[in-house]
Amino acid sequence: MIRLRDVTFLVHDHDEALAFFVDALGFTLRQDEAVAGGWRRVVVGPADGGTGLVLALAGDGAPVGRQAGDDVAFFLETDDFAAQHARMLRHGVRFREEPRREAYGTVAVFEDLYGGAWDLIEPPTA
Repeated sequence: MIRLRDVTFLVHDHDEALAFFVDALGFTLRQDEAVAGGWRRVVVGPADGGTGLVLALAGDGAPVGRQAGDDVAFFLETDDFAAQHARMLRHGVRFREEPRREAYGTVAVFEDLYGGAWDLIEPPTA
């Protein structure tokens, strides 16, 4: 078996990114440790496991917020769209559109803390 454990997500500031991912999105802090030389490894992800995000400080000229250009880079799945949407709005997350129903579920595009596009999706129930 093979699975994708973590992916790198470029950030300008660890603490700013933690506030977004943990407070606004509800992710869990999986790792936050200082390493010799001043380097800091920070990993967040869904509470129930799955792929995490390694929050890596971006160097000069890095495509922060534009890892996928203008396309949606990440797809955040929830089993309670209304509750997650409300939580995110309370924390100031900017949605580019109103929620809509599609064949694949309820969806709305939102922006991360750097303006990158994400989908919030609740798949249809059987």
